[in-house]
Amino acid sequence: MYGADGQLERDRQKLFADLRREIGAESVLDAMEQVPRELFVPPESRARAYWDIALAIGAGQTISQPYIVARMTEALELGGAEQVLEIGTGSGYQAAVLARLLTDGHLVTVERDPQLAARARRRLSNLGCANVTVELAGPDLGAAGYAPFDAIIITAACPRLPPSLVAQLALNGRLVAPVGSLEEQELIQARRTDEGLSLTLLGKCRFVPLRGPEGFGEG
Repeated sequence: MYGADGQLERDRQKLFADLRREIGAESVLDAMEQVPRELFVPPESRARAYWDIALAIGAGQTISQPYIVARMTEALELGGAEQVLEIGTGSGYQAAVLARLLTDGHLVTVERDPQLAARARRRLSNLGCANVTVELAGPDLGAAGYAPFDAIIITAACPRLPPSLVAQLALNGRLVAPVGSLEEQELIQARRTDEGLSLTLLGKCRFVPLRGPEGFGEG
């Protein structure tokens, strides 16, 4: 799979051994192992593809740290047949992981940057992720035309849980997002119930900011 690049394979094996000590959902780790992360990073970062760190991908965006990808994916509590929304396609790596888990479901992933969206669409197509739709973000947050969603993942920092996305969440749906200041956020799982939102705190994190009226403004 990796040719002569034995170091990349050793890094990959170490990463997943480490993740298995912290992540309980084996299905999530199995899905991540099926996705070649080195295809989603710039060529100059390929040697670090399986380090447990975030990496720049251009346009001021990053591919998330593998531990955070695993933690957020686990918190979505996917069974495989859900309708899922991702805010912030980026490189497409998170979408590729979700595609492996959604054996009978569908993922809509939304990206603001046209070049990132086009590259992610190509990568996902090349990997056979036929259950993923990549949409260019419009003026309104999310993808209301595909709603309701059983799960929503936001891969950008939010000052608060975006009301428009909560409105697109199905009853008993899970929304996972980093919420807080520009400097630091708390990873939150919000579950929509008859009484409102039930919140679970998952730990500190740091993401690039969500832009737009429900984020940190334009920029």
